Amino acid sequence: MGQIRKTVVAASTALLAATVFATAASATTFDGEWSVHIASSSSTCGDGQTVSIGINNGQVSSAMVQASGHVAEAGSISVTLVNGVKRATGSGHLSGASGSGTWRGAMCSGTWTASRN
Repeated sequence: MGQIRKTVVAASTALLAATVFATAASATTFDGEWSVHIASSSSTCGDGQTVSIGINNGQVSSAMVQASGHVAEAGSISVTLVNGVKRATGSGHLSGASGSGTWRGAMCSGTWTASRN
């Protein structure tokens, strides 16, 4: 009985270690610097803007604007950007070296596209 228990514990430990390693490896798939072009669906909201963001361990940040958000292992992304009194939330999907999605602010909305630098 003791040998079976040791085998089960060893197998469980190995499975846990493999899962942690796979999760850590997947979380870094999208790490790096990205250029995000933000386009508005209304001409009154401006021509659009390009913002640089960084992704580190799945967490979104930016030196250009206040940014927070998360990229999931499969590439889905949700982000909030704040620049002064302007605030926008966006969501979408990253795949390889590109991505796209939609965003919404208080009075404007539109789409975004991203490319890895």
